[in-house]
Amino acid sequence: MSGFAEYEGYDALGLAELVRRRQVSAGELLDAAIARVEARNPAINAVTMPLYDYGRAAIAAGLPDGPFTGVPFLMKDLTASIAGVKMTRSSAFFADAPAPTADSEHVLRLKRAGLVIFGRTNTCELGLSLTCEPRLHGPTRNPWDPTRISGGSSGGAAAAVGARVLPMAHATDGFGSIRAPAACCGLVGLKPTRGRNTMAPVLGEGLGGCSVEHAVTLSVRDSAALLDATCGSGAGDPYVAPAPARPFRQEVGADPGALRIAYTSLAPNGAKVDAESLRVLGETARLCADLGHRVREIDPPIDRAAVVATFLTLAAANTAVNLASHPTKGRPARADEVEKVTWATARLGDAVSGADYVRATQTAHKLGRQMAAFHADWDVLLTPGLATLPVKLGWLDMMMDDVDEYWRRVFAFSPFTVWFNLTGQPAMMLPLGRSPEGLPVATQLVARYGDEATLFRLAAQLEAARPWFDRKPALAS
Repeated sequence: MSGFAEYEGYDALGLAELVRRRQVSAGELLDAAIARVEARNPAINAVTMPLYDYGRAAIAAGLPDGPFTGVPFLMKDLTASIAGVKMTRSSAFFADAPAPTADSEHVLRLKRAGLVIFGRTNTCELGLSLTCEPRLHGPTRNPWDPTRISGGSSGGAAAAVGARVLPMAHATDGFGSIRAPAACCGLVGLKPTRGRNTMAPVLGEGLGGCSVEHAVTLSVRDSAALLDATCGSGAGDPYVAPAPARPFRQEVGADPGALRIAYTSLAPNGAKVDAESLRVLGETARLCADLGHRVREIDPPIDRAAVVATFLTLAAANTAVNLASHPTKGRPARADEVEKVTWATARLGDAVSGADYVRATQTAHKLGRQMAAFHADWDVLLTPGLATLPVKLGWLDMMMDDVDEYWRRVFAFSPFTVWFNLTGQPAMMLPLGRSPEGLPVATQLVARYGDEATLFRLAAQLEAARPWFDRKPALAS
């Protein structure tokens, strides 16, 4: 591929260092990223809104001096408001919404870090799936196997990074939407602690406190450095995460000491976990023991039956509100203007009373207290990343007539992620295994509330012991 030939040999911090040393220009990096979108996007459908001129204009205007100055970056087509740039939410109902007039605080911080935004990535309608197959933009395909999902709702971001279009991309997570795509596409996917990244200036929380913003990345250190660049409260935030003791980047490579690590394969909803996910979980547990950690199989004593039901109450009510949030139409969506699952989930939300919503919130907080008690004795919990390999496109279909079956399938595929959206804990996917077919298989690492530092220390240790950076799908070879 023409241009900067060594582009794919670096993570985002590595590319930024080349720019800092004047070994390559921001313009050359952008050209390299654009060339890869043009060459690979037809096969994966990850980038649905090219913003090439937007990126070139940012470079021409002069980039700030930040940790990622000159590095190309893609934004998810959901949550992140960019002044003058439309956001469709992958919904025909919202596709005509006017572009916002101001950047969100998160976007401002990304720009101050020196990142060059040059497009938006595919998502599912309103973020309500763990696959990206919206009617508006069509399905995103997994770069490792185009017949399979790339995960969701940040599947466009994960497919783009997995295809080595760029080393990291914006993502959000309300019930697994950073971590499931990372697991599907062989990436690092951190869901930070609730409140770690602000949703200012408009939202105080997303999805009843379940949703957070961050990214999918190729390396652990990129995830840490990006979180340093974006973390911190915004004006009027209803709650904030505990302040880190030092920059997260300094945790990468730091000695984690002998951690107390528990692992479980018992899903909150009793979902069956396939052999590959169990194998990689076991290998990760043994690796942790070999690295000097105290490791034990133990199932956290939580109210497991409440996990999925509590989330669905919060999600349904929020969906009903979201469908009435078009900024100019002045009316809620009609059934024929949104996908069937979106509509049916909103109708479930109409039946949620105020008391139901309060009880769901209190149950989520109870789960958080139960996990806090567990973490008094255990520094990290390991779980399977997903219950299965990435499923075939079409299985998680938001045009299904049976909304209950749809949500059953979602949490049969990914039963371990939503647990930690409810508790607010930081949780990270690492691509530590491969299936016989060559597909990525992940393990999830979970730490106590506010303790991303321990995750970064352990994740960096595991990355050094079982590196994955050089694994590429055939699409990127």
